Amino acid sequence: MRQGSDLQGRVALVTGASSGIGRATAIALAEAGARVVVNHRSGGDSQARAAAVVEDIQRLGGQAVAAAADISREAEVDHLFDQAAGHYGRLDILVNNAGIEHPSPIADMTLADWRRVIDVNLTGHFLCARAAARAFETQPADPARQGLAQGNILFISSVHEVIPWAFQVNYAASKGGLSLLMKSLAQELAPARIRVNSIAPGAIRTAINRPAWDTPENLANLLKLIPYGRIGEPEDVARAAVWLAGDASDYVTGTTLFVDGGMTLYPEFRGAG
Repeated sequence: MRQGSDLQGRVALVTGASSGIGRATAIALAEAGARVVVNHRSGGDSQARAAAVVEDIQRLGGQAVAAAADISREAEVDHLFDQAAGHYGRLDILVNNAGIEHPSPIADMTLADWRRVIDVNLTGHFLCARAAARAFETQPADPARQGLAQGNILFISSVHEVIPWAFQVNYAASKGGLSLLMKSLAQELAPARIRVNSIAPGAIRTAINRPAWDTPENLANLLKLIPYGRIGEPEDVARAAVWLAGDASDYVTGTTLFVDGGMTLYPEFRGAG
C-alpha cells in the first residue's frame, strides 16, 4: 500500500466491484489507503470473484470486505450500507459503478429489457447515492477534515451520456439520465460539503464489451473511433477515480471526467465538415 495518501483510513464502497472497472477501482482505492467494501451480485460466480478481489487487496496489505446486494432493490441497498457501517463504522466514498447492457432494436425491445437496464443503471445509482447522502449527513463529521469534503459520491457513467447509441436506447437513456442525476445531486449536496462527480469511460477492455475488441478485425474497427489509438484499460478509469475521490480534487464537484481516448471528439468528422 502507498503511504501518506489522502485516502489513508477512509472507507469506500464500490458497487459492481467483482470484475472490470469496479475491480480495478476497488484495488486502486485500497492501494491509495482506503478500506474498501467490494459489492457484488448474489448468485453465480460473482461471490467467488468478489472474494478474489478482497484477497488481492489483502495480499497488497490493504483492508477489504465483500458484500452482496442487487443495487436495483431498495431493501438490499439499505442492507448493503448497513453492512459497510457495521464493518468499518462509517462511509466516506461511494463509487456507483454497477451497470448492465441489454441491446435490442427498438421494435423488439421488451418493457422488461428496458426496465432491467434502467433499474440497475439509473434507479440503482439513485438508491445508492441516496443511502450514501444519508450516511454522510448523519455520521459524525471528521474534525481532521474541516474545510474538506465530508463525503464523496462518484458515478461511473459512459461516453453514451452524450453520444447516441442505436440499438442500445435503454443503456444510452440510463447514462443520459445519470448525467443530470449527478449534476442535480452535486448542486443539492455541495453546501453539506458532499462532492458528486462522474467518470465517463469510452471503450474499455472489459468483458461487457468483449465482442468489440476480441478479434484483430473488431479491434481495428473500434480504434477508428478512438483518436488516441488504443483501447482503454480498467486501470485508466481507476486512476481517475482515485483522483476524484481524494483531496487533490476537493474543489471539483458536478463534473463529468471523460476517460475515452478522445472518442467524444467524434473522430469521423476529422477533416470533414
